[in-house]
Amino acid sequence: MLRWGAASLAGASIGCHARDRHELLHVSFDPTRELFEAIDAAVRRAVPALSSVRIKQSHGGSAKQARSVIEGLDADIVSLALGYDIDALAGANLVDRGWRTRLPFGASPFTSTVVLCVRAGNPKAIRGFEDLAREGVSVITPNPKTSGGARYNHLAAWGHARLTRNDDAAAIDFMRRFYANVPVLDSGARGALLTFAERGIGDVLVTWESDALLAASKRPRELLVVHPERSILAEPPVSVVDAVVDVRGTRREATSYLEYLYEPEAQAIIARSRFRPRTSVAGVSFTDLELFDVASLGGWSSVHATHFAEDALFDQLFESALAGKSR
Repeated sequence: MLRWGAASLAGASIGCHARDRHELLHVSFDPTRELFEAIDAAVRRAVPALSSVRIKQSHGGSAKQARSVIEGLDADIVSLALGYDIDALAGANLVDRGWRTRLPFGASPFTSTVVLCVRAGNPKAIRGFEDLAREGVSVITPNPKTSGGARYNHLAAWGHARLTRNDDAAAIDFMRRFYANVPVLDSGARGALLTFAERGIGDVLVTWESDALLAASKRPRELLVVHPERSILAEPPVSVVDAVVDVRGTRREATSYLEYLYEPEAQAIIARSRFRPRTSVAGVSFTDLELFDVASLGGWSSVHATHFAEDALFDQLFESALAGKSR
């Protein structure tokens, strides 16, 4: 097991508050609230090292959560929407740069994908991403600047456009029309879900499969899940925050928590929470669809520079959409 000495933490920003070692702070992204509530109850029964440990959760947009940890939120554990956000913690000397190798499947204990949630009866006849750029379709998706889920949404639409058109200029035109149909950008996936399901705004919500299935199960007469023919593979990663657990003395507890996520009991909880487990779970199945991954788009570093950095493609598309709406 990797352990860092004090010298390895040089330059790290550690703001550990007065918490005893019988408490863990888990900083996660929006769609995992119900999942980790169920995990937390089970892990204390299953893992002796955690039987008396209090587990506190913090949820929000993935990029925003990563920034909070970098700025001093003393998380023992992070589970974020995308590897780029944990790489940012590694760049701030808070997480070891080899974090992907410490747990199976690149430290991603479950997967998901991006699907569409529509109104009952599907009045706009939405079947896939192509329909989201049609005139007269109102699309709800959160802000990629603060939400990791929104970055997956963006890349799912981009990947569809690029694969069907095989031309960057045509794909950019598709994305311009896509964002022209977005009336509001919430900061996270759950905010976008509330805008769509409770405030009644929009014809279609672009969201994590888990959130879409959850929303439709709660409102079966109002909402319907549409699985597109093709979408993106989302692989949310997890890690201990080395700079925090070594100062607080909670590495053993934090590591035990993350290792439990790969156990059969936890994988069953993951499946029941509508995320896709890494191992098969009896009685649970998911819709088959063609999935492409971020690596096929160039990897997170390249994708960030092209799509989400300052003045990159998303900023250009958003400014274009705003200009079009002001005419």
